[in-house]
Amino acid sequence: MYKTLTLAVVILGIMNLFTLEAQSTGTKTANTKVLVVTNKGKITLELFNETPLHRDNFLMLVRSGAYNGVHFHRIVPGFVIQGGNLMTKNARKGMDMHQDTLTRTVPAEFMPEKYFHERGALCAARESDDTNPSKASSGSQFYIVTGRYYTEYDLQKMSMDYGKTFTDAQKEAYKLQGGTPSLDGSYTVFGRVIDGMDTVMKIEKCETDGKDQPVKPVIIKSMSIIP
Repeated sequence: MYKTLTLAVVILGIMNLFTLEAQSTGTKTANTKVLVVTNKGKITLELFNETPLHRDNFLMLVRSGAYNGVHFHRIVPGFVIQGGNLMTKNARKGMDMHQDTLTRTVPAEFMPEKYFHERGALCAARESDDTNPSKASSGSQFYIVTGRYYTEYDLQKMSMDYGKTFTDAQKEAYKLQGGTPSLDGSYTVFGRVIDGMDTVMKIEKCETDGKDQPVKPVIIKSMSIIP
């Protein structure tokens, strides 16, 4: 009887120890990563679990191969590089499978104090407020922030002119890393570049025409989920 009770106490203690460890370390599911292979190099993206609608929509397109052959069709130095327009695909094969994506939208998932437009942020493009007052995101188009550096004065002026507020973390990021703070709270940030910013900068330096389109195509050869 005594041995049985002692064993039970030991087992209970071990179980409590595991419970405390799980609580202290957290059991959050790891963010999914995606490898983007372009004709200018590779980019590794991390998708945020806190924006599940955008994460799942993006992963659905990656798994289906919808992005393979799509171009980065808009490049604005010191601002963003934009891609994901399925109409830019070299090969039209299989486009019928994705016709609904051309008009489909994803509800906004704004978390500006946690995820904002710092350099390397992965964000969803969308139609303008005039036709899209809910600020819903495009079903496929995305952009990666390159941005520029901001001073304390720049951020204070933006706060006064546009009523924006910035956390200490945001201010530090915009001053030391750069970004596009003017877009915060208006476009969904759902991931970030964790490797391959050199490729992003290589794309940003590509020659463009008067419509911000690359003179020579910048093509996404493939996207795949990293195990």
